[in-house]
Amino acid sequence: MSNRVVCREASHAGSWYTASGSQLNAQLEGWLSQVPSTVRPARAIIAPHAGYTYCGSCAAYAYKQVDPSVTRRVFILGPSHHVPLSRCALSPAEIYRTPLYDLKIDQKVYADLWKTGMFERMSIQTDEDEHSIEMHLPYTAKAMESHKDDFSIIPVLVGALSESKEQEYGKLLSKYLADPTNLFVISSDFCHWGQRFRYTYYDESQGEIFRSIEHLDKMGMGIIEQLDPISFSNYLKKYHNTICGRHPIGVLLNAVAELKKTGVDMNFSFLNYAQSSQCRNWQDSSVSYAAGALTVH
Repeated sequence: MSNRVVCREASHAGSWYTASGSQLNAQLEGWLSQVPSTVRPARAIIAPHAGYTYCGSCAAYAYKQVDPSVTRRVFILGPSHHVPLSRCALSPAEIYRTPLYDLKIDQKVYADLWKTGMFERMSIQTDEDEHSIEMHLPYTAKAMESHKDDFSIIPVLVGALSESKEQEYGKLLSKYLADPTNLFVISSDFCHWGQRFRYTYYDESQGEIFRSIEHLDKMGMGIIEQLDPISFSNYLKKYHNTICGRHPIGVLLNAVAELKKTGVDMNFSFLNYAQSSQCRNWQDSSVSYAAGALTVH
């Protein structure tokens, strides 16, 4: 038996973001420096997972709310883009590499999650193919750099969960969300609009196509801010908005609903909204990004 540590390489470095640590550091610093920290300390954030040239400036609004002096564990919930998955999966890795510094997986929390029997193990190949968790690693490393030896990460790949499964995972994770030393990062883009995404919802009363997209997204964002998982499910059933992280968001909303039963007072606010481009005709396409934070009072 070898004692070799299993590492997940930064497989999207050099394409989705720069592989140069110093360049990446300067970019992240630039985006973060332009943003106010209005709702610190965040207990959870929702942030996009596209290439940094598209969404780096938007994601900064969420990461600026992270307080590294209180955070000791970062749970990162990302949707599965490539493999069919009906449950949630954990990584076989112990270390996640980034161009800034290596992040270590919290083996104790992983052991507790394994014991529930609710999780599958993804292959290292699946882990490295997937970008939804990786795109949050450099930002997590940057936000936490002043305490880089004092925290660990808990990556969770979230499958296409039924509403009842979202509830089960929400219930399970609510005890972690209740702990002020934990931060939840929910990885999601918003509307993917255009023929290449097979989604072309258009409400003409809103004017240009991109205005209709914004109206649709902001309706969903408003529902997320109400922290009501049932309303969010109903919104998705009605409009089928292509929010790729809808299941991680659903898990968060269910975890919040569970904590609310015990009288915990929470508030979610979106801080930024952006689109990769402005759609004006049927040939166009765009992806929307939103950044927000959950605080506990």
